[in-house]
Amino acid sequence: MGAMNELINRRNVEGLAGILVGAAPGTQWSNVALAGSALDELSLRGRTDQVCGALLADFRLVPESDYSTAAGTFRAALENPDFTGWILWPVSEAAVTLALESGRAADFADCLALLAELTPRLTGEFAIRRLIARDPDTALQAILGWTSHPDEHVRRLASEGTRAYLPWAVRVPALVQRPEATIPILNALYRDPSEYVRRSVANHLNDLARHAPEAVVATAAGWLDAPDANTAWVVRHGLRTLIKKGHPGALALQGFAPASVAVTALRLDRQVVAMSEDLGFEFEISNTGTADAHLVVDYAVHYRKANGSQSVKVFKLKAVRLAAGETRTLAKRHAFKPMTTRVHHAGLHALELQINGVRHGHTEFEVLV
Repeated sequence: MGAMNELINRRNVEGLAGILVGAAPGTQWSNVALAGSALDELSLRGRTDQVCGALLADFRLVPESDYSTAAGTFRAALENPDFTGWILWPVSEAAVTLALESGRAADFADCLALLAELTPRLTGEFAIRRLIARDPDTALQAILGWTSHPDEHVRRLASEGTRAYLPWAVRVPALVQRPEATIPILNALYRDPSEYVRRSVANHLNDLARHAPEAVVATAAGWLDAPDANTAWVVRHGLRTLIKKGHPGALALQGFAPASVAVTALRLDRQVVAMSEDLGFEFEISNTGTADAHLVVDYAVHYRKANGSQSVKVFKLKAVRLAAGETRTLAKRHAFKPMTTRVHHAGLHALELQINGVRHGHTEFEVLV
């Protein structure tokens, strides 16, 4: 995360202070200027909060300053092409803080509009979450209107900013508790001409799959009934978690019906795997039915946890079609290496295949750390 922290650094904080001097010459931006010298030990989120706090402190030194003062300053700053990039994250957070503090409906609505104006320079997907949390109905009604906006960045903000589990972002309980609330946004965007927007739609649908799988399957089915050239990809990407979980409705939408198959025992190329080594495995799969079988073949690794229990993660292997009676050999290598997202623990692990949602061939092996 160290390199990510540097997205907000002393140089661009000092640059922000200079831009704001041009946008609001009568304001002293001393706190913003100083904020850049106190970033070294902070994470990216910490740096965002630091600069946001400095912006708020400088605005509050101006007599009778309020949200409108800040919004006017930021809109004036947009005239400067250098007012762009990650330094706009604390800018957007400061605007939201002031709008929420004012409590005025007009400021709330204007702040949503301001984020739409800022988002082409840097996404407003993080700051908008606090507006949605304060008044989900008002915010989502305005955001739905963005789905027809001419700028793809604003249309993407409509989908990305309302994701239930947006990475790096604060959770908004209403987005988890009311999954149906954002489906109209996705329905308006799944055929968007921009791949940038469609990818966000697919990721948003995949988020919903964590707590509303039936709604996700029903939504995807509706899209497949009214598709364009890109809909199949959007649905496939949006259903990826449900496919890995073996959800019957998601599998059926992708053409993976229950099938009669026979699977040989997994053959591992080693029984003990050292860290940074690969585990190779292969097996044969046969279609024992009387019709062609469309199969999604995944594999599950049972990782050992620190307390000795196991957690399972499913990985993609291959989608295959087998004629009646056909047998095919499949093989894969799985890497065991240090990762920031997973801590490996020595001990007994296991490997399983998952074919059209059904598990086969639980096989154990040892990992050395």
